[in-house]
Amino acid sequence: MSGSVPDNDPPARVAGDVSVVTAETAAAAIPDGATVAVSGFGSVGDPKAVPRALARAADAGDRDPELTIVSGGSVGEPLDTMLIEAGGVDRRYPFVATDAARAAANNQSVAFADCGIAGLSDEVRFGRVADPDVALVEAVAVGPDWLIPSTSVGQTPAYVRAADELLVEVNAAQPRELARFHDIVVRDSPPERGAIALDSPGQRIGDPTVSFAPETLTGVIRTDERDDPYQFRAPTDTDRAIAANLTSFLERAQETDPVIGAAPTLQFGVGSLGNALMRALADSSLADGETGLRYFGEVIQDGLLDLVESGGLEAASATSLALSAEGQDRLFGDPTRYVDDVVLRPSELSNAPALIDRFGVVAVNSAIELDLYGHINSTHIRGSRLVSGVGGSVDFNRNAHLTVVATPATAAGGDISTVVPMVTHVDHTEHDVDAVVTEHGTADLRGLTPVERAERLIDVAAPTFREDLRAYLERARTNGGHLPQDLATAFDWRS
Repeated sequence: MSGSVPDNDPPARVAGDVSVVTAETAAAAIPDGATVAVSGFGSVGDPKAVPRALARAADAGDRDPELTIVSGGSVGEPLDTMLIEAGGVDRRYPFVATDAARAAANNQSVAFADCGIAGLSDEVRFGRVADPDVALVEAVAVGPDWLIPSTSVGQTPAYVRAADELLVEVNAAQPRELARFHDIVVRDSPPERGAIALDSPGQRIGDPTVSFAPETLTGVIRTDERDDPYQFRAPTDTDRAIAANLTSFLERAQETDPVIGAAPTLQFGVGSLGNALMRALADSSLADGETGLRYFGEVIQDGLLDLVESGGLEAASATSLALSAEGQDRLFGDPTRYVDDVVLRPSELSNAPALIDRFGVVAVNSAIELDLYGHINSTHIRGSRLVSGVGGSVDFNRNAHLTVVATPATAAGGDISTVVPMVTHVDHTEHDVDAVVTEHGTADLRGLTPVERAERLIDVAAPTFREDLRAYLERARTNGGHLPQDLATAFDWRS
């Protein structure tokens, strides 16, 4: 089966002699104070029934779980709202996406550590970040020594092997045909770790199953519940302007850059803007080349399904299916329509620096704010208030062939400039950012001095803020230096 799309016969939901238990029984088997590694990425494919049972027990005062929760990426309401609001989480890695989890991280009632994605499997595998007592994962099928992940793979292969015990939620609402999307590879440990034998984003080199030691499986829980769908807003005029500017920039790059010209390979951050940008590319010349577009990233969103259906996408490799309700219906209703073009891999492959470099990926991610020299804050409002986490953007921005930050020029209804003199928090340095795209244009920053970058970025800032930004730059330049700053006014700058 290795290296090819699995056949059409879906596996049984529960195979062999395994112990089927209730969610309450499984929750009771997780000791207070345990470290629990959970499936889930892009807020899909995460366990649902057992976290709810844990939350109910905590709410009732029957126990005080104080769990450390390590996920693959963002997860949904049962873990990051219900269990957190019940006081059941003491520590959390590596990403949060719900209001409850965000608030808990900011008021420090939950100890949250922001981590990148590519190396997280190793961090858990070798016990550096967390040493899991229990792995709790969602699957579409399970047997005595194997499981098939549901709508995300994430860090699941590493987590089930690292944990002392394993609990599996088998979700009947997720189609068993998802097995045909999965390409599971588990890498050897250093120093014997070899190169990843993947030559193109659409290639398959693994199997649909995650294997584990049979003695670790302590319970299987039957569930029947779809993931909460993504709520993609309709594209705004600003989204469409950013998409048009990005498309023009990439079409020019296709003509002048031999890597992009040979095989344009893209990655987009998750969210409404990223989804709108993907959809815009369906009508661009990028989708009309000899190879067509390729996608090598973290999440499959609705816009990528559009590209598959239009014939403009050669292949899409990711680790998660983060779809709207309509997108779920499209994919689940006819999986065979997409299975030849869409592959789901573990995060240590989907985000692997070597593969991002090998495929010449054009990374397109967003920002909360960026400064005149190209430093990016993508996680903390005013440098303090956590929004979510750096996630995979750190993997792609650092290792991409071309790194693009696409963002509206203003926030808060136009009252706040996204382009500022100095960011209040740095997630991505000036050295990792090649271009910035706003609704007002594209600033190509490659090969420029700090002052030249500042001048380009002012040109794509909102017009109402440009005069003040230029005044700051001139004031800073009177202080001298290679990267001029006026520290007395950098953070109290206002329009």
